[in-house]
Amino acid sequence: MRDMSEWVKERTTEKSYELLKGAIDIHVHAGPHLKSSPRSVDPVQAAIQARDAGMRAIVYMDVFEMTTGTAWIVSRVVPDFKVFGGIILNTVYGGMNPRAVKTAIFYGSGAKYVSFGAHSTKYQASKEGRVVDGKFSPLKDLYPKFVEEELSRCIEIPLEGKLSPELTEILEMIAANPQIILNTGHVSPAEAFRLIDLAKHYGIPKVLLANSVVANLTIAEMKRAAASGAYLERTLAAHTHTTTIPKTHYYVEPEWRALDEGLPGAVSGGLKMIAEQIQEVGPKHFILATDFGVYSLPPPVEGMREFIASMLDLEFSEEEVRWMTSINPGKLLDLE
Repeated sequence: MRDMSEWVKERTTEKSYELLKGAIDIHVHAGPHLKSSPRSVDPVQAAIQARDAGMRAIVYMDVFEMTTGTAWIVSRVVPDFKVFGGIILNTVYGGMNPRAVKTAIFYGSGAKYVSFGAHSTKYQASKEGRVVDGKFSPLKDLYPKFVEEELSRCIEIPLEGKLSPELTEILEMIAANPQIILNTGHVSPAEAFRLIDLAKHYGIPKVLLANSVVANLTIAEMKRAAASGAYLERTLAAHTHTTTIPKTHYYVEPEWRALDEGLPGAVSGGLKMIAEQIQEVGPKHFILATDFGVYSLPPPVEGMREFIASMLDLEFSEEEVRWMTSINPGKLLDLE
């Protein structure tokens, strides 16, 4: 009989807590938010919990406000811990808004990332919808006002030809500030690769493909993105029970409360699927983050521990987990 010690790996809760030490969560949604969708923790609580767990840093994401002011305040309240902020170019800023980016660079702690929209990309917003009479329908087909007030302001990256003056100015600002990460946001795969090419053209050293992009890539496309030097983000929130709940409270209008992308009622794939993708492409190209903050999920620090524990169960080594949760995000944030 085969010796069990050859194939049975010890699993302990303590090990997941141990690997939290030094980890970095680059995708934390810690309030405030709309009253219809409260957060599980506020920014100070998120920082204290992460610090006390031994984590090295967190990055605040907010779909309504630049988080550079939040990071500045928290850094004065929570000592001995790193927090970072940036800006997501959603329609609350008018979409492709160079003035907002310029302000974020010099406001508060200064922008550590510029994201080309979350719910406010034409690709994402065009897919969001709700079930009416048993049938899923995009918001753009249900509400003409949605097209006028939201979709018309959403970001779309041109796949070829001349860039808009606004996009050109934003890319030039990111290039002039190499500490800033170009986050693709929720654009289409084709738009993401266009941004990768534009980053090379403008000399932008740090590119992060958001989880929403990576989720729509083939293995070949993931390898292509990795070969470009970009990091690929995978988030735990995309694979939880809340994914299929109509919780997209990005829009103030109650009728626009939506399922993110027309999900059929079950989480597509799962952690086993993304684990297989990571193994195929290589852990050194990935960053694991939570995207936690919604009140129907645990606090972000527990989300990161769960992600770490799951990756151990899926046969990743401790060293590989360190690469994805500490070393790679540390490089993006200039902490390595």
